[in-house]
Amino acid sequence: MNNNNVVFIAGHSRLPEGMAAQSMFQTLTVTAELDRQYGVILQCSCTLATEHGREFINQLFRGYSLRNGIEKPIKALEENYYGKAKNAIIAALKDLYTQYKALPSTNKSGGAK
Repeated sequence: MNNNNVVFIAGHSRLPEGMAAQSMFQTLTVTAELDRQYGVILQCSCTLATEHGREFINQLFRGYSLRNGIEKPIKALEENYYGKAKNAIIAALKDLYTQYKALPSTNKSGGAK
């Protein structure tokens, strides 16, 4: 793929004890493909143990623009996800947002200041 309009970023956090994914990974990672100009999440994934959970996260976050901040995706997660990894996903999203704000040459006017 040679698309300079898309960037790939990742955010990380520690998983809580006793989770299925915790036996495979010590950390939870949320990755996203973003439109460089508008910060819109085009695709999103995470290291949850089940494909169903990973697809749910993708559907939940796809379409949000990080230019508008991270509050709306976090609110969507808080209102719709009731798994043990909720706090770890929120922490990974915040880390992902930090990585987004550090990207060079992105137009981050708006909420990403």
